[in-house]
Amino acid sequence: MVDSLKKPGFEEMRPGVKIPAKETLLTPRFYTTDFDEMARMDLSPNQEELEAILEEFRADYNRNHFVRDGEFEQSWDHIDGEKRQLFVEFLERSCTAEFSGFLLYKELGRRLKDKNPVLAECFTLMSRDEARHAGFLNKAMSDFNLSLDLGFLTKSRKYTFFKPKFIFYATYLSEKIGYWRYITIYRHLEKHPEDRIYPIFRFFENWCQDENRHGDFFDALMKAQPQFLNDWKAKLWCRFFLLSVFATMYLNDTQRSDFYAAIGLDAREYDKYVIEKTNETSGRVFPVILDVDNPEFYDRLEICVRNNEKLTAIASSNTPKFLQFFQKLPLYISNGWQCLRLYLMKPIDMTSQQGIVH
Repeated sequence: MVDSLKKPGFEEMRPGVKIPAKETLLTPRFYTTDFDEMARMDLSPNQEELEAILEEFRADYNRNHFVRDGEFEQSWDHIDGEKRQLFVEFLERSCTAEFSGFLLYKELGRRLKDKNPVLAECFTLMSRDEARHAGFLNKAMSDFNLSLDLGFLTKSRKYTFFKPKFIFYATYLSEKIGYWRYITIYRHLEKHPEDRIYPIFRFFENWCQDENRHGDFFDALMKAQPQFLNDWKAKLWCRFFLLSVFATMYLNDTQRSDFYAAIGLDAREYDKYVIEKTNETSGRVFPVILDVDNPEFYDRLEICVRNNEKLTAIASSNTPKFLQFFQKLPLYISNGWQCLRLYLMKPIDMTSQQGIVH
């Protein structure tokens, strides 16, 4: 096999094992939390719904879904050059995000087993789902002669500590935005099979149902802890997490618009649809959502996109590092300013529609 087809632009820690992508503000994060606080949570305000969701997890609807078929058994050398690189990056980011969920949920299941058995079993069964997803994605990477050492990733990644309520906000949004990302790609390729350049996309319909059930679990869990939703601090934090998740996805995907073009999608239009649907879905539990229909929302994100393009150009230039810092500083300040202005935009209050009492 021609080496340029095998692993374009990727460094390996050993043959066939890719060095994980460098951690940045835009890469998937690994989390840990206050396990004792989680164990003390009273589920009684929404016990019935949580136990119904647990029964769905036990049913394991996708137990036989993640099985590779004959379509995978072929050479993928025709996906070459930059398209190949972007595709491997997509698989790696997706695998890392799923594996991050697996690690967190597995540890929660282990730590809560003797203290809060309903929560523990829910987290353990969700970790099962995330392990399947990560393994399936990592196996897909091997079709391109690369894989991730997930054990190394476990030990080498920095873990971000979040209090349980922040874990709930972040993981709820991660699962729901994952649902809308997967189902949107699936529906597009169902209509345009000529754009389905690799068989993994056929699995996205059932796959996204796992994400949706996980999101429903965190929805029910937050409703069992109404103090996480019904004060002014909750409104501020929900805005923060919505903006963080939406901005991160938009900046990531616009950098990789050629990948989406390869499967027949416009990255910006795809992101706008996913953001709209995730924002709308979040309104069922969050006290506020963002006004993403305001043209200012994407105008400011586009300024950040252009700033990031300039930052990338500076980083790849021959300018001495100490001078690069001064070239980058105004762009960092601009990005911070745009995000602050986005955060301060008037949100949409959902409490009257949800019947939440403040």
